[in-house]
Amino acid sequence: MNDLENAVGQYVVYHDVLEKIDPERMLYLAVDEKPYNGIFSEPIGQLMLENDRLNLVVFNKSEEVIVRWIPSVNTNK
Repeated sequence: MNDLENAVGQYVVYHDVLEKIDPERMLYLAVDEKPYNGIFSEPIGQLMLENDRLNLVVFNKSEEVIVRWIPSVNTNK
């Protein structure tokens, strides 16, 4: 949970700064698929996805591949 709070907090800061300096660019939070399958399957993770606050890229660390792109529907959040 701590890692999620830290990552989302950094994401929000970077998102707001990037929106000011380069509004056309989209920011994604990269998450390894094991933590993604854990935290985002729990109620707090589901809430984050339902609130459509994050652009996520899910990757497999051991295979070094992107597994899934999850863009926010509302890119202005």
